[in-house]
Amino acid sequence: MNMKVGFIGLGAMGLPLAKNLQRKGFDVNGYDVDPTRADALVELGGRKAASIAEASRGAEIVVTCLPATPHVEAVVLGADGVLANIDKGALLLETSTIDANGTDRVIAACEKQGTPFVDCPIGRLVLHAEQGKSLFMVGANDEDFARVEPLLDAMGEVTYRCGGRGMGSRMKLVNNFLLLTVAEVSAEAVALGTKLGLDIDTILAVTGGTTAQNGQLHTLMVNKVLKGDVVPGFTIDLAHKDMTLAMTAANENRMGLPVGSAAHAVYSGARATDYASKDYSALLDYACERAGVEPPRT
Repeated sequence: MNMKVGFIGLGAMGLPLAKNLQRKGFDVNGYDVDPTRADALVELGGRKAASIAEASRGAEIVVTCLPATPHVEAVVLGADGVLANIDKGALLLETSTIDANGTDRVIAACEKQGTPFVDCPIGRLVLHAEQGKSLFMVGANDEDFARVEPLLDAMGEVTYRCGGRGMGSRMKLVNNFLLLTVAEVSAEAVALGTKLGLDIDTILAVTGGTTAQNGQLHTLMVNKVLKGDVVPGFTIDLAHKDMTLAMTAANENRMGLPVGSAAHAVYSGARATDYASKDYSALLDYACERAGVEPPRT
């Protein structure tokens, strides 16, 4: 393959994606604010860039995978950022979960200088990214989609075309609103069951056999907090950020989300504590703490 890819943002999600690209024959030049993050990429034959500019230059496609809207705008639009250094004709593939208005600002800047752009937020968990089983929500025209499709196939297993530029970002906002609300309700349900004297295996078996079954309880929590693992794949702080994006979008469109508002308030409370830096599956521990019961473990 040997397509040259600049990859900016080697965090919990970005690094496994970049490693999958390198393993599948792409020539990946990775950059992260923590330079040690690129070492695992170098071990696979990839390269370590010393700056955003170095990662951007010479790449046919530049991928960004960053925590929030301000990071994306600083990295892409900054004086020494991606657009100031990307080669003419090279494409920007933006995979972060950010404010749809922020995506639109990046789109406008790309259009102004003729840089092709695709927004492509990532679905599923870090464990799926590590297995090459990510899901992608793409906003792109046909020509640009054809350019990025080989990368998406190398990094994941499912891709959905959500519409033109900006629609991937909007789909991710809706997706995360739903899953994060379900995660909080699942945490409360397990806390309630524990308070009532039910054991966790019974709770999982019964809810897994009815339409109460859901990925947040039966995949996320089973593989993380119920094993006692709250090392963050996705922090409660970032989960709060994504819930806030959904609430902001609803407010801008004069739309009420009453159940979502309640869940958002829980995330707001959790991020004011030590739970902020824990994996968002630790919502279960937070709910049990408030209920005065020991968090269950499998």
